[in-house]
Amino acid sequence: MVTNCIKTYPFSLLIVLAVIALSVMPFPEIKMAEDIPFVDKWVHFVMYGGVAFVIWIEMARREKKKSTHKTHMQSLVWGLFFPAILGGVLELIQEYLTTTRSGEWLDFLADSIGAVLGALVGAGIRAWILRKK
Repeated sequence: MVTNCIKTYPFSLLIVLAVIALSVMPFPEIKMAEDIPFVDKWVHFVMYGGVAFVIWIEMARREKKKSTHKTHMQSLVWGLFFPAILGGVLELIQEYLTTTRSGEWLDFLADSIGAVLGALVGAGIRAWILRKK
């Protein structure tokens, strides 16, 4: 089961692991980034949008030509809800289990908005890929 998941979703797993690592490790202050308004929120938006997008693309890659209700539901669960929930869980971990990071509601909002946009773009590309099959 785990081996099959690694073979089927290698990029998704790699990106999820990178997001987890980046979310819990201490991060140095970057002086140049302080000049960009809401830079932290943009980073959250891009990270979770990327997670959602890559999941949708990898799901499309393995799908047959005809989508079913089951594949649509799996796509929603893994390509939209999972990245948003991951963002929320990591914010809680930052707040309660680390001493160098803090969880924020606005970060979770940025995570969720990124996941929605990544899912929308990924779903559009998935539909295009399935039409071509």
